[in-house]
Amino acid sequence: MNQHHPIRAAVFSAGSWGTAVGKIMADAGTNVTMHARRAEIADAINTTHKNPGYFPDVELPPNLTATTDAAAALDGADFLVLSIPAQSLRESLAAWAPHIGPDTVIVSLMKGIEIGSGLRASQVITEVTGIDADRVAVLSGPNLAREIMDGQPAAATIACPDDIAAHRVQHACYTPYFRPYTSTDVIGCELGGAVKNVIALAVGIASGMGMGHNAQAMLITRGLAETTRLATAMGAHPATLSGLAGLGDLVATCSSPLSRNRTFGAHLGQGLSMEQATAATRQTTEGVKSAAAILALAHAHDVEMPITDVISALLNEKVTLSQAAAALMQRPPKPER
Repeated sequence: MNQHHPIRAAVFSAGSWGTAVGKIMADAGTNVTMHARRAEIADAINTTHKNPGYFPDVELPPNLTATTDAAAALDGADFLVLSIPAQSLRESLAAWAPHIGPDTVIVSLMKGIEIGSGLRASQVITEVTGIDADRVAVLSGPNLAREIMDGQPAAATIACPDDIAAHRVQHACYTPYFRPYTSTDVIGCELGGAVKNVIALAVGIASGMGMGHNAQAMLITRGLAETTRLATAMGAHPATLSGLAGLGDLVATCSSPLSRNRTFGAHLGQGLSMEQATAATRQTTEGVKSAAAILALAHAHDVEMPITDVISALLNEKVTLSQAAAALMQRPPKPER
């Protein structure tokens, strides 16, 4: 990489989190090209410097532009930042893969587990592209897009098996309001990000049913315990789960009304059907899609995940809301550790 040339990042695509990370990177001095699926979004970003689909009120930096042309977005990119629904990653990435440069580092923002394969996003990326795992990084942490667009302080973990690549990504997105830390524990970061969405559904349900902060704190704490059990069984370091990509992300997602998964859960807790909750939430709710895949991983690794179990059963309409609530609150008494 020639240091005399400005660093370039291609962000796919122009949803809420992709836009937020695009803004972070542009604010850090990286030249950013957003890939938008819809021409009107790309045109608006280029002409008004705003993303009307998600943040019509926030001015985007001048070094952030957009295109609908995947090849043009990827031309000369040092980084490909992927922020699309986890379940459409495989198909979308297959179309973009031929345009990825030989030295491009891929940065995954995705927090889901692929249904059917049980693969984490970084695994889908290496499988589809044939790119070495050392060139795939994941960014995860307590990052509510709306707050970041408003310039509120936040931090995240950037994990990559190659420490040098992790530091390159860190440099490309370090701003006064956004502090990235590096790690080599990709598994821990990805599982923390995926499972917390399911726990947030449980906390949302409890909140929607009128349960108080004690119940919500219990679900967050026990949720972290089952996340850590699965992650460590799959090779993660336990400390990762008490860091930004574990506890940090879990707390933000479970406690904020800005969180899609928590909001979806709250709708269910208030008695809405799956269809009604989906209509009310509007954006992708990864926890709903990933719950069954995470439960399958738990079974494969012989790990008990009681909260995930109950949420998966509720989402598949195998138990009623009141049965789910009772199951979440009534576990057999045993030692905490």
